[in-house]
Formats: sequence, C-alpha cells, structure tokens
Amino acid sequence: MKIFSVAIENFRGIRSANLTLPDHAVLIGDNNTGKSSVFEAIDLALGPDRLSRRPPVDEHDFYQGKYLPVTNPEAPEGAEPASGPKITVEVTVTNLSPEQLARFGANIEWLNTSTGSFYVEPNPAGVDVAEIAAALRVTFIGKYDPDEDDFIGNTYFARSLSEEEAPTHFSKSDKQHCGFLFLRSLRTGSRALSLEHGSLLDIILRLKEIRPRMWEGTIATLADFDVASDPALGISGVLASIDKSLKKYVPREWGAKPHLKVSNLTREHLRKVVTAFIATGAGDHAAPFFRQGTGTINMLVLAMLSQIAEDKQNVIFAMEEAETAIPPYAQKRIVHELRKLSAQSLITSHSPYVLEEFSLDETVILSRTDDGQLRQSKIELPESVKHKRYRQEFRTRFCEGLLSRRVLIAEGATEAAAFPVAARRLSELNPATYASLEALGVCVINAGTDTQIADLGTLYRGLGKRTFGLCDKQSDPSKAAIEAGVERLFMHGEMGIEDLILKNTTQAALERFADRLDWPPHLLGKYPNPKAQAALALKEYFGWSKGNWGIAEFLAQCSEAEIPQWLRETCIALRALCDPPPPPHEDEDPAIEAHS
Repeated sequence: MKIFSVAIENFRGIRSANLTLPDHAVLIGDNNTGKSSVFEAIDLALGPDRLSRRPPVDEHDFYQGKYLPVTNPEAPEGAEPASGPKITVEVTVTNLSPEQLARFGANIEWLNTSTGSFYVEPNPAGVDVAEIAAALRVTFIGKYDPDEDDFIGNTYFARSLSEEEAPTHFSKSDKQHCGFLFLRSLRTGSRALSLEHGSLLDIILRLKEIRPRMWEGTIATLADFDVASDPALGISGVLASIDKSLKKYVPREWGAKPHLKVSNLTREHLRKVVTAFIATGAGDHAAPFFRQGTGTINMLVLAMLSQIAEDKQNVIFAMEEAETAIPPYAQKRIVHELRKLSAQSLITSHSPYVLEEFSLDETVILSRTDDGQLRQSKIELPESVKHKRYRQEFRTRFCEGLLSRRVLIAEGATEAAAFPVAARRLSELNPATYASLEALGVCVINAGTDTQIADLGTLYRGLGKRTFGLCDKQSDPSKAAIEAGVERLFMHGEMGIEDLILKNTTQAALERFADRLDWPPHLLGKYPNPKAQAALALKEYFGWSKGNWGIAEFLAQCSEAEIPQWLRETCIALRALCDPPPPPHEDEDPAIEAHS
C-alpha cells in the first residue's frame, strides 16, 4: 500500500494543503514550513494509536488557534448557530493488498492515478483502464464540542461522509491493517525499548500477537517487598511510634501499621518505567538503553524497524530527520533500509547525504505562504543544468539552496566566499545597520559563471524561493536575463571583484593585510617587500588565490570604512529586503519617529 495523496485543512500552521506523494519521498523545506505537520496529520487519519489520546486534538492543533464558532450579529433570531472551524485530513491510499481489498471492499473507490480524480461513471468496464486503481479514502475530522466543552475527533471512511446515513468510523482495528508508522525524531529513540503504548517494542509485540501478562505478578511482588523493615535502620521504630500515637485519636479500622513499600505503581506506570538495559562496554555493567549514545540509539531504532517490516511487509514508514546524530554512511544506510523494508518510505531531512539518495521525482519541496497555504513543488532543471551535473554537484551547489527560503546566487567561488564574510564582519562592527546572511536566512550558491545565474535563479524561484543575484558588470542583454530570473540583482561596476576591492578600500588596509600575509614563494620572489607595493602584490595574490578565500580573509580584517562602499550598500539593501523594519504605529508621526 502507499499514500497517494493528502489533503489538509486548518491543522496547525497549515490552512490548506493538497499533496501528491511518490512511492518514496523526501520532504524538504525551510524550518517551520509544515513538514512534520504533514506527518502528524497523516497520523491522525491512519495512525492506530493517535486517537487513543484524549483529547485527540487541542487548541494548538487548530490553524491560528481558532476553534470557536464566529457569531454573526446580523443573523436572524432563532437561526442555526454557526459551527466552529474543523480540522480535516483526507488521505487516499492505493496499492492495496488482497487482504485489504477484502476487508475494505464496501468502501473501495476507483482512482484515476493520472488526474487524481475518482471514477464515478456507471460503466463498470471503465475501471479496467490502466491508470484506474482501487483506492481507500479516509477522513479525520476534529472539532470543538461546546456542549461537552472539549475537543473531539474521529476518522471515517470518506465515502460514507457523503451518504445520507451516519458516517462509518475507520476504527483502530482498520488502521492496524494499514500499517502506517510515524517515527518522530525527538521521541522515537527515547521510547524505543520501553513498553509504553506506541513504542517500537510495543508495536513489535503486538505484531507478533504477544501480550506480556506480567503486570499482576510484578505489582504483587513489589507490594510484598517491605522497605526499611530492618530495625537497625531506625525507620521502622519511627513508624511504630506513629502507629501508637495514631491509636489515641482514631479507631483502629481507620488506619494502622504504617510501613514503606517500593511504590504504588499501576500497570500504566509500569509500562513507562520498565526499560531494557544494554551493556555499555566489554564488561558486565549495563545501563538503560536511552543512556547510550544518540547514534547508538538511532541505529537501535533501525534494527527494530527491520523487525517490524519483517512481520508486516505492507508498511508505510514516515520518519523525521533520519540524520540526527548519525554519520553520513549510516544516514545512507537508513534510507536504503527503509526503502527496502517498506512499501512506502516518507522522510523529512536537512542532510545532503539523505537528500541525494532520492531522485528528482522523489524530492517533494514544500513552501508555505503567509496565509497558511502549503504548496508542493517539483524540481525542473533548466536546459543548462544537465541531470548528471546536478547529481555530481548536488551537495556543493544545489542542496543548500533547496533547503533554504532565500538564495543569493553569486557569480563565482570568490564572490560566494567573500560576500558572507563581509556581511558577517559588518554585522559584528555595526549590528544596528547590518546583519549576517545567516541571521537573514540567506544561502549563498556559487553559480560557477555569470551565465548560470539566470538559469539557477529561475530554478530556485520556481521552487518558491526568494532569489537574489550577485555579479560583476554585465552587458545589457546578460543583465536583463539575470534580472528576469531573480527578485533583485546586485551588480557592481567593475569587471572583477578584485578590482572592486583594490579600488575601493584604503591603503592602510592593504598594507596591514600584506604585512600579515604568509606570501607564496613565487610572489615573494617577485615582490620581496609586498607591503611597499601592496596594491600590485595583492592584485596578483587575489588572482592566484581566486576562489580560495583570499579576498574573504582580507575583508575579515577590515574596519567598516575599509570595506568597499558597494558591499556595504548591498548588505544594507539585502537586510531591508529580507528583514524590513516594522511600519510605524498608526498613532506615531513618521517624521517624529525618523527624527528620534
């Protein structure tokens, strides 16, 4: 089975979303885009344990926290009261097994996988077309119940919601036949080998139909264990004196013989505290599994996932940030194992090592508008970027841009290295005026040549990114092409960044840097005293070290006045675009505000 599509309304930061998912997918996007919310929404609809929580949703699960009905003051008296906002999650599942088809037969629908629409024509022969597939559609609905003053939520067969009779619940037993497992990054490892409901060990035991009937015996054993009964400890004597004093005031049957026991644990308490221990080294000492290294815990999770998949082949794994505390080779191993073990694997990630294991068609890029519209984008490479080159240079040139919300495309390696250093240096010297690119959430991409800026700008802009360009002086046609692909082009008037630096800084800055520099032998032979010919010597040095942090190192030791004015103005303009100042308050006079 696989999730074909997900439609979400009014859930957390998502006002609305309509996503179509491939067989295996990596969901990427900027932080707080809604990647985890998509998984949480699917879990509401398909997860067998989520609805066991009471309430299944709360105030913070509603978009903008709005769950109360909006009253209409103009509504006529006696009119039906308005209903409050609802959380709805509709999930369409395809590739159903024969067992699932038999179980859900009355609620099976026929989906056109090419268009995403359902086949409703009265001609039965129409479902034999290749692109028509059997599908199961379920809908979670969560809302606030004013009569109970509480939140309620249930999952239904979506088909039954449009029928006149009462909708049919999609029960916990039904969900267990779907095999959706959501592994949250922060909680999966910490509960893996406990017996809490929904832990990996609990899932494995349920799949194997093992019910550990140990609770009564454990509780009885603990109840019979009398703590501190040894008189030498002194505690039993104190308790006996309390018992003697107690008899002076109350009848014996009210309470007698106080004594200490290990606990008052119930079976639910025990589920949380019964924990597997693992040896921490070559000796016999063992510690709770969650005290192991984070990487070890995550590899333990992978081993347990293998157990689950072996017992339930038709399973969907949704996993957050598989790269957490895992080295690159192990990240790749996790991805390979998940794909091999599951009918569908869905992953969120910020790791280039994880991302490059997925093809272009399997990379789902998410972005969210200010009004809560979650959008899905697909990577369409421009003609100048061949697929082979994209794969070869993925980590160094493309990956970071895909993970960012704002992208600055620099003409070459020197610009890509130098401009972030200049912005960081200026922000350190004058934080009220400047900001580092990191603080602005701007990722810098090395285009390689000025001819690539326009195509890369078009690529990232088409994925919903804010794109900016940075380059040397261009011809009018080249400038127009770049401006068509980016939101804003920053172009200086020199033919190279070396000239921009040398012509627009101070002699003192050049001499200071020349004096500090560890000069390469071939330049030292030509300029025995580089400081005396700082401009000439550094021009050759910058050319020799092009793309190798030469200019970046120079800018890192400059004062604000020594950094070329064009770079300063560009940093100010970029900050205004990415982090504009708040508008003045309505009651404030802009002129007074500016003066102050």
